[in-house]
Amino acid sequence: MLDRLRGSLKGRLESAGKAAARVIPSPTTWTIIGLFFAFLAFVFYGRVHPVIGGLMVVIAGLFDVIDGAVARATGKVSSRGAFLDSTLDRVSELVIYLGILVGGYVSPFIVLLVLSFSLLVSYTRAKGDALGVSLAGIGVGERSERLLVLILASLLSAFGLVFLRIGILVILALAFITFIQRTVKVYGALGPAAQKAAASPPAAS
Repeated sequence: MLDRLRGSLKGRLESAGKAAARVIPSPTTWTIIGLFFAFLAFVFYGRVHPVIGGLMVVIAGLFDVIDGAVARATGKVSSRGAFLDSTLDRVSELVIYLGILVGGYVSPFIVLLVLSFSLLVSYTRAKGDALGVSLAGIGVGERSERLLVLILASLLSAFGLVFLRIGILVILALAFITFIQRTVKVYGALGPAAQKAAASPPAAS
């Protein structure tokens, strides 16, 4: 859902990318700045309060959008940059949830499940893409949606930590459902019918 919204804001993102590129023209630098704020989220979740941790996640998410916009604005879009961005996104997700673990807001078992299914969601997309099955937009809880839930739950924790606990359970449900949706999608796309169609010779014109 949020990826489709990002598409509708393409013009504004291009303008933001051009403005940011005038300050720092390297998209990799913007990626690393975003990772820095993810580490700050780890610190604030673990040692201060989830509200501030959530604000750090907001900032990290903004930089996650800016780095791609800068890459497009400067013509520096590359496979290497895409790989680095995707890898550091996983690192950011890991350290954020480690901060939640350190803060003790939910049980370690729940944090383990959230991280496991979040990473499985990413893995199924990467494996699907490698096998020629696009999973872009497939699933109710892609990374953007899960981070949005985390941010809202963190901000609402100002009124009680129960909101953060509920939010994390919602994230777990979204990640689990998305993992199932993507697994079913790839499994179906690579089924006997698809293999037979791929093996069939092209029709004569």
